[in-house]
Amino acid sequence: MSYEKVLQAQKTIIGTKQTVKALKEGKVQELFIATDAEPKVTAKVIEEALGLDVPIQYVDSMKKLGKACGIEVGAAAVAIIR
Repeated sequence: MSYEKVLQAQKTIIGTKQTVKALKEGKVQELFIATDAEPKVTAKVIEEALGLDVPIQYVDSMKKLGKACGIEVGAAAVAIIR
């Protein structure tokens, strides 16, 4: 289900740094985190999202998350923005 949500999203942000920036700007509607990503990579994004009460969905694969965004590499974090 989660991958389909990313596929159907109008606007997404891919990557942890850009996602943290978007969270701070209040643009993120929902966050997707790949559970196979390094915890030290995703920790800042998760912490920021939890502090702002942004819903977090966990998916099992960076590769599948990247593919759902239309990129050839894995994605640790993807945000659906308003």
